Amino acid sequence: MADFPKVLSNRYALPQSWTLKTVEAHGAYSAARQAFTTMKPEQIAAEVKDANIRGRGGAGFPAGVKWSFLPKDSKVAPYLVINADEGEPGTFKDRTIMELDPHRLIEGCLIAMRAIGANVCYIYVRGELVTSIKRLEAAIEEARSRGYIGKQPFGVNHELKIYVHMGAGAYICGEETSLLNSLEGMRGEPRLKPPFPAVKGAFGAPTIVNNVETIASVPDIIRMGGKAWSDQSRLPRDGGTRLYGVSGHVKTPGVYEAPVGLTLRELIYDLGGGMLYAARPLKAVIPGGSSTPVLRPGDLVHAPDEKHPLHPWHGKSHIDVPMGVDTFRALGTMLGTCCAIVMDDSVNMVDVARNLMHFYSHESCGQCTPCREGTGWLHDVLRNLCEGRGSENDAAMLVEIANNMMGNTICAFADGTAMPMLGLLQKFREEFIEAGKRGAPKHTLGATVRGIGFTGGAA
Repeated sequence: MADFPKVLSNRYALPQSWTLKTVEAHGAYSAARQAFTTMKPEQIAAEVKDANIRGRGGAGFPAGVKWSFLPKDSKVAPYLVINADEGEPGTFKDRTIMELDPHRLIEGCLIAMRAIGANVCYIYVRGELVTSIKRLEAAIEEARSRGYIGKQPFGVNHELKIYVHMGAGAYICGEETSLLNSLEGMRGEPRLKPPFPAVKGAFGAPTIVNNVETIASVPDIIRMGGKAWSDQSRLPRDGGTRLYGVSGHVKTPGVYEAPVGLTLRELIYDLGGGMLYAARPLKAVIPGGSSTPVLRPGDLVHAPDEKHPLHPWHGKSHIDVPMGVDTFRALGTMLGTCCAIVMDDSVNMVDVARNLMHFYSHESCGQCTPCREGTGWLHDVLRNLCEGRGSENDAAMLVEIANNMMGNTICAFADGTAMPMLGLLQKFREEFIEAGKRGAPKHTLGATVRGIGFTGGAA
């Protein structure tokens, strides 16, 4: 197994790593002290921009640029909101930070609040993550008792308050404006944009919403310097190290830290230990949570000229392309949460699609008709295919439904449903047609990969 340097996860293996006594002896809050006592807010923001850290929640937007969107003439202090509503199927990385090193997240919050001028931070945590919530609350109390949270952190007049807000398990609340509605006590539905949260967010004030891993990386950016932190990456304009998750048909599922630009082949066969069953080869991999279109190892990169973003990997397998926001977008998929779901040749993709669409049809908030009706329709068609009641025309119908959902709703939920559906149809269309011809698939999800993508641990 490759031994990549650990930066974000370097305290995971310490005894009682979630306690202040343990982590303070290993450097916790030294970066916050540096940021408050020796740096101006604009210097902190500049280091984060130099770090080229792309948002770790799925969209991959540069965090430093996002902070710069706050209005300069606002008469009210902005809020910092941490999106810890980790509900994407196949994703389980953020909870390792909250459970194994919550003080790293708290320290990142303090530094970010100093940089943007916020006095209040809300950490919105998925309600099922009970251990995460308990350890975050305990860490906040420890930091408050030490004076790191309060009226004068590190002797500086910048009052800080941090609250944990428990969500109720709605997947849609992982979308930032739905999260803000829920935080305010309203129904968790997306808001129309503009205005964007940076202009009008929580309680009508300017708000920055960042993912757990994004903010937890900030202390190391300050400690190392933005450029040095960025240079750990293998890719330009996509800096640092990050947490990779891998689950499904691999020998060692879990969460691993490695440089940005790791390949799926390295993730599966090195960090993941290889395929679970030697006799069953890799068939497909969902690269970054269930909303990202599937990739096949047999598909090769076609980069027709030197100007193509994937030209350096022309002729190579898709699983040999470095995992980055821009590189995977060029492949026709997304990096997403960087948590891969690995499937061997025992898996029938029609049943995979049914399982995913069942989830999305259940989790649609119902606000937009194309999403509310489309997700249910996709699931109904796929259920018919899996139960032997489908037809040869169903594959074409699934394409039409998915295409009618794309780009026609307030938020990206419908797109995040339609894209994996279209990806499965594009890569494995013959399985959908065969299901329509002959009835239910030979292999079912219940017999082969029940729960795939939900298993993992920290490493």
